[in-house]
Amino acid sequence: MTVTVVGWIVFAILVLVFLALDLGVFNRKAHVVNVKEALLWTGFWVALAMLFCGGVYWFEGHHKALEFLAGYLIEYSLSVDNLFVFLMIFGYFQVPPQYEHKALFWGILGALVIRAVFIFAGVALIERFEWVIYVFGLFLIFTAAKMAVSKDREVHPEKNPVLKGLCRIMPVDNSYDGGRFFLVKDGVRHATPLFAVVLALETTDILFAVDSIPAVLAITTDPFIVYTSNVFAILGLRSLFFALSGLMRIFHYLHYGLVVILSFVGVKMLLSHLVKIPVFVSLGVIVGVLLTAILTSVLWPKPVEEGDTGVSMDGRHPPA
Repeated sequence: MTVTVVGWIVFAILVLVFLALDLGVFNRKAHVVNVKEALLWTGFWVALAMLFCGGVYWFEGHHKALEFLAGYLIEYSLSVDNLFVFLMIFGYFQVPPQYEHKALFWGILGALVIRAVFIFAGVALIERFEWVIYVFGLFLIFTAAKMAVSKDREVHPEKNPVLKGLCRIMPVDNSYDGGRFFLVKDGVRHATPLFAVVLALETTDILFAVDSIPAVLAITTDPFIVYTSNVFAILGLRSLFFALSGLMRIFHYLHYGLVVILSFVGVKMLLSHLVKIPVFVSLGVIVGVLLTAILTSVLWPKPVEEGDTGVSMDGRHPPA
């Protein structure tokens, strides 16, 4: 896909404009995001991604459009599985609900930069050293195996080296102080817990990127397609979080669907020089697995275990 520097700049400006409108206009005042609002925003971001996909189809043809759609679905589905980690981070720091949107906003803004670095590094490695694609393929299969045997992800922010470094640089106050990142007490600058939450989200996204970006690179190595599909999935992640935070436990088989998808794209990478799997076949497998996982979760719901200490249906606190 021949995208000029101007094209990249225009895309970046559009993303920044949408983010500025989001934080500076629609969410200027801190408030609790209800499910209705979250669903409307989720629909908006998905519609915007499909509109962009239509633009790719118009200018570059159906093949590139299918690559974008497949990459977008992989990234979005992996993001759903990671939302539980966000819940655990918010629960650990006891983030007031009205500040969750701000924390996710700045966390995702940093993720856009991190993903760009990972994507260009990954593409450069594959183009320079073709054997790297086999490393990525084996890594994805290894990741899928880990997910299969260990369903629940644990978060230990107290062990996060970045947060430990923050505590050495400046004191961290216990007050959220109206949603600010820093405050001054007795002439000494303190970080608020909200700043620590953003750091935790940023460092956690690095781990997410290590899983998801090689999976998208199995579909295409076009950096523009890989990055834009990642960006649209990440932009819709905040609204998806608030829309699904109380419903994620319903889709309990989605986790195993992601295991199948990661295994599939890992094998696809390993066989890339022997068998060329068309993009529409990859897209069909991804959609089919996701629909099967969701339908199976609805038909065979997870039983509520006595003494369950997981996240409650409000998505924020464990049941009493």
